[in-house]
Amino acid sequence: MTAKAEARYVRTSPQKCRLVIDLIRGLKAGEAINVLKMTNKRMAPVVEKLLKSAIANAENKKNDVDVDNLFVSEAFVNEGPRMKRIRPAPMGRAYRYQKRIAHIVVKVSDGVVVEAGSEGL
Repeated sequence: MTAKAEARYVRTSPQKCRLVIDLIRGLKAGEAINVLKMTNKRMAPVVEKLLKSAIANAENKKNDVDVDNLFVSEAFVNEGPRMKRIRPAPMGRAYRYQKRIAHIVVKVSDGVVVEAGSEGL
């Protein structure tokens, strides 16, 4: 059984966010939360909140899920739309720069595979 949580349009560069996401991929959920609490990056609290949301989604999806057995099965960061901005430059010119946006996805699983037809039973 898997559960997913997404954070879309997060105002950070996907490259910076991937540094934090790579730390928790494949870890048990409780261990991943501890790693994120100790990580000194600006995105660590955002990813921690997202992981807690994925755990809560797993609990809501199935009442008898054991939270201690959950692990981070998938975690990835995609690039969102870029905000194009202009900075004044010498001699009446303008330099263009881009502010990047990230979409973060965290999936937790308990390792038990549910078949497609038996999910509603």
